[in-house]
Amino acid sequence: MFAKKAFSKPNLMAALLTTCLTAGMSMHAAAVDNIHFLIPGGAGGGWDGTARGTGEALTKSGLIKEVSYENMSGGGGGKAIAHLIETAAQQDETLMVNSTPIVIRSLSKVFPQSFRDLTPVAATIGDFGAFVVKKDSKYNSFKEVVADYQADPRAIKIAGGSARGSMDHLVAAMAFKAAGGDARQVRYVSYDGGGKAMAGLLSGEVQLLSTGLSEALTLAEAGEVRVLVMTGDERNDAAADVPTLKELGYDAVFVNWRGFFAAPGISDAKKGEYVAVLQKMYDTQEWEDVRARNGWSEIFKPDAEFVSFLKEQETEVGNLMRDLGFLK
Repeated sequence: MFAKKAFSKPNLMAALLTTCLTAGMSMHAAAVDNIHFLIPGGAGGGWDGTARGTGEALTKSGLIKEVSYENMSGGGGGKAIAHLIETAAQQDETLMVNSTPIVIRSLSKVFPQSFRDLTPVAATIGDFGAFVVKKDSKYNSFKEVVADYQADPRAIKIAGGSARGSMDHLVAAMAFKAAGGDARQVRYVSYDGGGKAMAGLLSGEVQLLSTGLSEALTLAEAGEVRVLVMTGDERNDAAADVPTLKELGYDAVFVNWRGFFAAPGISDAKKGEYVAVLQKMYDTQEWEDVRARNGWSEIFKPDAEFVSFLKEQETEVGNLMRDLGFLK
């Protein structure tokens, strides 16, 4: 039992004042009216879908009044990052969407900036990696693929819709390294985009496709592929029959987070407003509709927690890139 605390009139007034001030700060912390979403890639990609889905949920739920979008492709995302930094004084209402490639491309010097040159606001969603085979493949489980890989690493060709050293490649290297292989022996075949990588799989040029789980599920629903395994720490509700690498005995987990960054130099108060409105979004039906439609997992990591997560991923990805020979 807790003892009751008696308040004198001055103490009571102080308590009431503190309550009012706290309430006022909470209201202020969510006082975002407009957001301009800066998207470092073209229409239809993962960044574009994340920004537009988030904007849809925020406006339809009434949390903010108006959103706008700007697609700025170029430099592997570097053009948009440079623009946000160079025009920071005019970007107080801008959030740039990004994901794991900001870490990978910074490490590999595709662009000179890193997440440290921006203001990390929050990671909001995650999409796990997955490996798929064409529907008539001889492989019925990832363990069968691993068995053939262990017998002859060069016999397994793995497609990805991006360059060597990119996320598709790193996820494949991580998985086969966890299975006891040499990451450098992974035979990764780079295609210019997911569509061409899928064509390579269906034609038999490669045996396996490394891609995101949400994309893999879309392909599986079309009846063209089977999903063998995914990289989450537990099974995903949207793919309850797809095992994880961990449950198959391979100690590897990977999530491609997506989240938002503000311009460098914004005030802590403004950053707090963005964090608060994104957090409130999770409790809305409008967000649940968007999330379920896209098969996204929620991994809300705000502010300092996001920064710590980015530092950890930078270390893990950097070590794997060194294993592969992409970093010294």
